[in-house]
Amino acid sequence: MDFTIFTFRQYINPLIYIAIALVIYFILSRFVALIFDRHKEKLIAKQLQRIITVKAMIMSIIKYIMVIGVLLASLANFGVDISSLLAGIGIAGAVLGLAFQDLAKDIIAGISIITEGQYEVGDLIEVDGFKGRVVSVGLKTTRIKNFRGKVKIISNRNMDELINYSKFDTLALVDVFASYEDDPEKVEKALENVKKNLDGTMEQMTGEIKFFPVTGLEESGIKYRVQCPCKSYKHFAVQRAIRKEVYKEFKRNRIKIPYPQIEIHSNK
Repeated sequence: MDFTIFTFRQYINPLIYIAIALVIYFILSRFVALIFDRHKEKLIAKQLQRIITVKAMIMSIIKYIMVIGVLLASLANFGVDISSLLAGIGIAGAVLGLAFQDLAKDIIAGISIITEGQYEVGDLIEVDGFKGRVVSVGLKTTRIKNFRGKVKIISNRNMDELINYSKFDTLALVDVFASYEDDPEKVEKALENVKKNLDGTMEQMTGEIKFFPVTGLEESGIKYRVQCPCKSYKHFAVQRAIRKEVYKEFKRNRIKIPYPQIEIHSNK
């Protein structure tokens, strides 16, 4: 009789362990959600994406801990020596750790990349001379796609030295040359018109256009500089627009843009 009751308890205890684990998991999930979902509506898209990624990672870790805990408790319930099992797992883990230390480094680096926000999907980065957009970030590897469509897969442990072009604004910078025969005040007035015509006309711009008169006296002419702050790595379109407007203003005001010329002398 006692044996029958004991056997029944052996089989019912794992169900109790599972129920307890589910309750703990539910409580922890609510607690994590309470922490990470606070002020969620005030976050920008990138911050929200990072919060979601970290939250999912924490919940995955909690889930695996719950599963392992239930499994060990169930084995102990059936008379398995857990201490010997844990010792064996520890030894096996040490051996596997040595064999897969690069994998462990990748995972640790991946967690660091995600939690610290070093870069995210969609960011433009450069690693070892390869420049492209981040298309995926995993615990083991990062995938980068360049403008030609080539995808480079890099282990996270090798992502320690990189350039992230998407973190801050970039600067559209255009050097303009005018001939020495043109009055500098006339050139500056034309550049002022460029500023008036373009300021606030492009979504890539994050500030006002500025121009700097007579930044250099070059062999071909007088150099002026035009610049404008832009969204991260969106300066190419703004530079093209500035060059086009400078050309139109210089042509309208009959300002000569210097270019290489060849003089031919004849004895006749």
